[in-house]
Amino acid sequence: MPAQLDATDRKILAALQEDATQSLDEIARKTGSSKTPVWNRIRKLRESGVIKSQTTLLDPEKLGLEACFFVLVRTSEHDQAWQAKFLQTLQARGEVMEAHRLAGDIDYILKVRVKNARAYDTFYQALIAEVKIFNVTALLSMEEIKSTTILPV
Repeated sequence: MPAQLDATDRKILAALQEDATQSLDEIARKTGSSKTPVWNRIRKLRESGVIKSQTTLLDPEKLGLEACFFVLVRTSEHDQAWQAKFLQTLQARGEVMEAHRLAGDIDYILKVRVKNARAYDTFYQALIAEVKIFNVTALLSMEEIKSTTILPV
């Protein structure tokens, strides 16, 4: 069930998504509130799970992770044991930035960040050694046109 948010909550969330390192004073100024009520709202938003965590976004290219692959996975296995093993394998691989189970012809899509094609092949070989997969298709992203973590609040 979606959280019940008022306009001030939404302004606070927008400010935090823009830059979570802002001071409470800055967020209060942007939301037309004062510091203590802003802090109390942020605390409640954390407690309710609306704010899951705070993190730092890094530039993958500056870290040498220049290749982004979208990996389409089809499997002939759909039992609970296979799914658990697949999930465990994905969780253990730092290269996997995102993983989604899909409806349709493709069972899963993975977003994988690696140094280059050779590094992707190393990832691929490790993946198929861990779990039985019917078909894997890798798509290399030529250009990232839009990437954001900001949700529309």
